[in-house]
Amino acid sequence: MNPSQDLVNKLWRLCALLRKDGVTYQQYVTELTYLLFLKMASEQKDESRIPEQYRWGALKSASETEVLQRYRQALIDLGDGEKVKDRSVVAIFQNAATIVREPANLRKLIDAIDGLHWFSHERDAFGDAYEGLLQKMAEETKRGAGQYFTPRALIEVMVRLMKPQPGEVIQDPAAGTGGFLIAANTFMKDTTDDYFVLGPKQQAFQLQQALRGIENVPDTFRLLLMNLHLHAIDPDNLDLADTLSPAGQRPQFKNADLILTNPPFGPAGGPPTRDDLTITDRVSSYQLPFVEHCIRALKLGGRAAVVVPDNVLFDDGRGKLLRQRLMNWCNLHTILRLPTGIFYAQGVKTNVLFFTRADEEAPMEDATKDVWIYDARSGAPAYGKTNTFKVAELDDFMRAYGDDPNGGAPRTDQGENGRFRHFNRAEIAKRGDNLDITWLKDTSADAEDGLQTPEDIAAAIEGHLKTALEEIAALLTVLEGNTAGAAVAEAAE
Repeated sequence: MNPSQDLVNKLWRLCALLRKDGVTYQQYVTELTYLLFLKMASEQKDESRIPEQYRWGALKSASETEVLQRYRQALIDLGDGEKVKDRSVVAIFQNAATIVREPANLRKLIDAIDGLHWFSHERDAFGDAYEGLLQKMAEETKRGAGQYFTPRALIEVMVRLMKPQPGEVIQDPAAGTGGFLIAANTFMKDTTDDYFVLGPKQQAFQLQQALRGIENVPDTFRLLLMNLHLHAIDPDNLDLADTLSPAGQRPQFKNADLILTNPPFGPAGGPPTRDDLTITDRVSSYQLPFVEHCIRALKLGGRAAVVVPDNVLFDDGRGKLLRQRLMNWCNLHTILRLPTGIFYAQGVKTNVLFFTRADEEAPMEDATKDVWIYDARSGAPAYGKTNTFKVAELDDFMRAYGDDPNGGAPRTDQGENGRFRHFNRAEIAKRGDNLDITWLKDTSADAEDGLQTPEDIAAAIEGHLKTALEEIAALLTVLEGNTAGAAVAEAAE
């Protein structure tokens, strides 16, 4: 077992101290975020930004009768911009509150964290351990986990194929806990000797401006800030905001060279409030407006890899108009049909769209000439807690995709019995621009027969019910739109 994984397992076992108080896994990881930040500052001898009375040594030496009160006051003061000048510290502790009720439990947590061995010979283990905690949280938290967590194996595959480059602006408009941004940063560091081969200005750009993200959920935003902080990434280009509001139109979220994202699925709190989402402005769901954002946020020639549910491929009405805009303005060169169950919510069927915005020399009309579809879903095994999704599951897809991030590498149509097929724009038009194209027998529904744990089985049932409800909601939206259109036409007569 590597040192980082050993740390993760030890930290995760500490959760037992608080579970009897009804603490959720996300609450526990959030609580660890506060304590780990203070411990990390002590280990790295970087406590100048923290008032002396709240530093790790002060908490460690506090008596059991005073430790909880001191800790509670620390959370209040560290989130107060009048008392702490460092913006990253204030952002992480903004509106922080502890869920620890008993001083004895807090003392056990502090002592246990203090007793852990933190550094391996190979690398700083803080960032890896925190990533591991986030993954554990998603695996254990079936309900709603897909809202903030993308499997690291899928993130790694998407980043490898998109090949982020130093000097590029990389955006995730649904940043979650920062998986895509950190993986992109790691990829670029691996190809530049930790940025040492870059000049000072290029290094500053990479650490302060290259990575940009938006997250709408305050607790998840806190985890995002901590994750990036542990990976030495400046948080100034991260916003706690709704991408589908005017905040998503801010200059820092335009003209991206690369977008990597897994936007939320399902019903939104209401239609987008931005004035530039002209196709999806009246759609009360997340996935379609987020795709339109990605199209508009890319610079000319920019590229994207976006996770979407199946309905984006086949919905009529606004969905069809969006697909037409996507294929007209962008080269939608590849679609990956993902297996079910990899998002810790069985029954949710997803895909990855790979596309490149047309460059300035190309007309914004029918930029897509050919779409290649890889079916990794048909015949796939059941994935869940007992059979996690790994990078190796997509090795064949990565070989078929090729080395060109824009989909321009030589490719081979594998025929009706293969997984990789080619369809030209005319063939897609004959299908009414429906991109839900299958040719292999889809046994993905049967794959759930292989699920073993009650959590996986319950999550599968919940996933199917959610999907059914979302399809009904989409149908109602279309019917309401048709009714409104008929009323307008009647009034005109």
